[in-house]
Amino acid sequence: MTLSELRYAVAVADARHFGRAAEACHVSQPSLSVAVRKLEDELGVMLFERGHGEISVTPAGERVIAQARQVLSEAEQLRNVAAQSQDPMVGPLRLGAIYTIAPYLLPELIPVLHERAPQMPLVIEENYTSRLRERLKQGDLDVIIVSLPFEEPGIVTLPLYDEPFVGVLPGSHPLAERDTVELQEMAQETLLLLGAGHCFRDQVLERCPECQKTVTADGSTPSNLEGSSLETIRHMVASGMGVTILPCTAAGADRYAQRLLAVRRFEEPVPSRRVALAWRSRFPRPEAVEALRQAILQTPLTCVDFIRPGDGDG
Repeated sequence: MTLSELRYAVAVADARHFGRAAEACHVSQPSLSVAVRKLEDELGVMLFERGHGEISVTPAGERVIAQARQVLSEAEQLRNVAAQSQDPMVGPLRLGAIYTIAPYLLPELIPVLHERAPQMPLVIEENYTSRLRERLKQGDLDVIIVSLPFEEPGIVTLPLYDEPFVGVLPGSHPLAERDTVELQEMAQETLLLLGAGHCFRDQVLERCPECQKTVTADGSTPSNLEGSSLETIRHMVASGMGVTILPCTAAGADRYAQRLLAVRRFEEPVPSRRVALAWRSRFPRPEAVEALRQAILQTPLTCVDFIRPGDGDG
């Protein structure tokens, strides 16, 4: 068997389709199909059940595919070890980041990292924490930026910074007349949250259980609304649809006049999240991870300037 055959089999398992797997591997479908069949013949087991337009992995195939992922990961580490013997700061670094961090950190981080490691470009993936976890374990990513807690055997985590949450309201909202707001006050409003699967949604609800609500029989309690991204939610708030709770780097008050959007600190204890790096303990380029960490620490990550009542219109 060859690494290419294992790679093709893993691609079919991920795509559940021979055509899409061939596209992902940049080979023709007949070539991929022949290679997978050859692998099945050599192993003496059927890896996939083939139906009309449907592909499923057999129980034996699940075990083989899991082992194939490990073999491919080890092969990639061999390449990394060889590259490290030349210079660990040369060559791409595959970086993953969750959706609620990447758009706000990366534009500031990349210039700083480029100064520190000009020959280490980033291959970037934004995704959910659960997906980044799997991609990191499988060796598809080298290092990820996530929010704690994050625990996984064989994975090292290192905290980077704490980011406070802020309340974001329409500029005409009565709470915008105050310097600070309380979480419980936000819970009484029509609250815009991310959909299920986003860890930031879970963090908000953990710190504010009252924010998990539905409409009462008499309609006295506003319902929550969901947005697909923090950007979408902020735009909805500016339009007057409701209020929201955001990481301070995502508040984006500078993009709207004060009459449309107001950002307010929370009263003590201020809710926050801890952002961290995570990478495999056996990753052979620790110098690259350290360069990334140092670049993040030097990145001018500033939260929004809080516009207080009575300040001029932005």
